[in-house]
Amino acid sequence: MFEYVKKHKSLAVISGLLLTAVVTMPAMAQRNPAYAAARASGVIGEKSDGYLGYVVAPSPAIKALVEDINIKRKAAYTRKAQETNSTVEQFAFTSGCNLIMRTTAGEKYQTPSGGWETRGSGAPIRDASCP
Repeated sequence: MFEYVKKHKSLAVISGLLLTAVVTMPAMAQRNPAYAAARASGVIGEKSDGYLGYVVAPSPAIKALVEDINIKRKAAYTRKAQETNSTVEQFAFTSGCNLIMRTTAGEKYQTPSGGWETRGSGAPIRDASCP
């Protein structure tokens, strides 16, 4: 029982701190028109692990852009994980849950089974462990 409460309390703290990271990271990336175009066209999407992924084979420029964004995300997750006494993987997963929830209609996201879906008008399919 204690382990269950401890785990869910950690997820709540992580979730709260993610609001800042989740709001600022996409805003910074969206300033890049190539990122916005790749996201809108479905070339890239949000993965359940908190990173961007390739839905279809990307151009070298898009691949470099996504790798740069993912490196910056990992650095942010690492800092925030240390602040919350959680692991980078826990923080990234919770961030992935929130980033998938913030996708808009027409954008791609990864489902818990690992497949890619296009977000419709309803809520996205997320992992049952998402806060």
